[in-house]
Amino acid sequence: MKHILAAFFLVVLSLAAQAQGRSLPDFSELVERQGPAVVNISTTQIVRGGSRGEQPSFPEDDPMAELFRRFFRGQPGIPGLPNKPREFESRSLGSGFIVSADGYILTNAHVVDSADEITVRLTDKRELKAKVIGADKRTDVALIKVDATGLPTVRMGDPNVLRVGEWVVAIGSPFGFENSVTAGIVSAKGRSLPQENFVPFIQTDVAVNPGNSGGPLFNMNGEVVGINSQIYSRSGGFMGISFAIPIDVAMDIQNQLKANGRVSRGRIGVVIQEVTKDLAESFGLSQPQGAVVNAVEKDGPAEKAGIEPGDIILKFDGKAVASSGDLPRIVGGTKPGAKATVQVWRKGAVRDLNIVVGETPEEKQTVRVGRAGKAPEQAANRLGLVVSELTPEQKRELKVNGGLVVDDIRGNSARADLRVGDIILALIARGETTEIRGAEQFNKLLAQFDRTANVTLLVKRGELQTFVTIKGLPK
Repeated sequence: MKHILAAFFLVVLSLAAQAQGRSLPDFSELVERQGPAVVNISTTQIVRGGSRGEQPSFPEDDPMAELFRRFFRGQPGIPGLPNKPREFESRSLGSGFIVSADGYILTNAHVVDSADEITVRLTDKRELKAKVIGADKRTDVALIKVDATGLPTVRMGDPNVLRVGEWVVAIGSPFGFENSVTAGIVSAKGRSLPQENFVPFIQTDVAVNPGNSGGPLFNMNGEVVGINSQIYSRSGGFMGISFAIPIDVAMDIQNQLKANGRVSRGRIGVVIQEVTKDLAESFGLSQPQGAVVNAVEKDGPAEKAGIEPGDIILKFDGKAVASSGDLPRIVGGTKPGAKATVQVWRKGAVRDLNIVVGETPEEKQTVRVGRAGKAPEQAANRLGLVVSELTPEQKRELKVNGGLVVDDIRGNSARADLRVGDIILALIARGETTEIRGAEQFNKLLAQFDRTANVTLLVKRGELQTFVTIKGLPK
C-alpha cells in the first residue's frame, strides 16, 4: 500500500510540474559524465581471534559477523586440538572518487581504517591496489592512491552556495552494488553531530546505505559538494536522513594529508557546552548564543589568555559563535601559533582577550577518575538531592577545592540532567556564581530563591565539567 501511495504521489507531482511548464530533473547526463570517476573500494583485514571456541570480532556490516552469530556463538573448542589463536579475513566495502588523474582518491577514513589490503575497482572493471596516503578520523576523510595515470576525475563545487531544497545526487556501492545512483534534496546545512565537532554536515534525504560511505554527493551541475559519510538509522538501513562532509572541508584535509601525511588544526584547551535559554537567563545573557566554558586546561592557550570557567565565548577571531558547535570548527581551522581575539561574556559584560592558538595533538587520551563513595542514608534537600561533602583525600584525587558529591536523586531533580556521582562545584543564578564549599552553605543558598527561580549548577563529571539547569524549585 505504501508503494502504491508513493507511486501515486510521484505521478501527481510530475503532472503538477508539467502543468507549470517544468519537469522533474533528469540525472542521466550527470551520471554518464561523472560516473566513471566514482570507484568501488574493498578492503581486507586480518582479524586475529582468540583460542578455539572464542568468537573473533568483526565489523557489524561484515558478512562473517552474521555467520558467526548464527552458527558458532558459544561453541566449545574441539577436543584433542591445540588451543591456538586463529586468523580470519574480514572484508568490507565502500566507495570513493578520483580527484586527480594520477590516481589520488578521496574516501572516508572509516572505510580504510585498519585495512591490510585495499582494492579499487573502476567502472571499466580494472582492479588496482591502493595505499593510504593519510587519514583523519576527526573529520572521517582519507586520501588513498593507486598507481595509474590518465584517470577520469570529478569536478569540485562550492557547498556554501547549496540551498536547502536543492536536488543532489549520490553515486556509490551500497551493499556492493557498484555505481548505484540515488537522488534527493538538501534537507539542512551546517548540522552538528555528537562527537563530530569539526564538520558542518550537509543533511540530505538521498538514499545512503552501507557501502555508500566515501562516495560523492553531486549538485545538479555535476560538481561534487560533499562526501557521503553517515546515516541516522534505528534499523541499520536508510531511514531518510543521511549526512555528507562538505567538499571544501574534505579538500582542505586532502591538501594537508597530501603534503604532510597528517592534519594540523588549532586548539585552545577548553571544554564547552551549548548555551540554552535557561543558561542564558542564569548568566544574564539577553539571548542564547555562544559557547559556555565548562573547564579550562591548565597552562593551555585559553588559561594563558585569561579565559575562565563560566565565560561564554561569543566571537573567535572576529567570527561569531552562534552555537557551541561553531567554536571547534572555527578554532580547528585556525593555524596553530596564530594570534586571535576572543570575545567573552563574563559577569554581565563583554570582554576581549588575546590568545595564541595551540595545536591539537594526534590522539587525545581521556583519563577517567572514579567517583566518590556514597554517604550514609539521609534526607534530600530542596532540589531533591542527597549530597555529602568530599573528604580531603577525595578533593586531592578530584583536584577540587570544595564541592558536594551527589549520592541520590529524588523528586524534582530527576527531571534534570544530573547523575549519581556528580560533583557540584558552583551555583549560578541571576548572573552570579557562588562556589559550593559545604552542604549547609548550599542549602542556605537554595533557600533564597522562590519557586519560579531557575538554578544552574556547575558539575564535575569524570574529567569533564558541565552546566545543569533545574527549572522551578519546590517549596
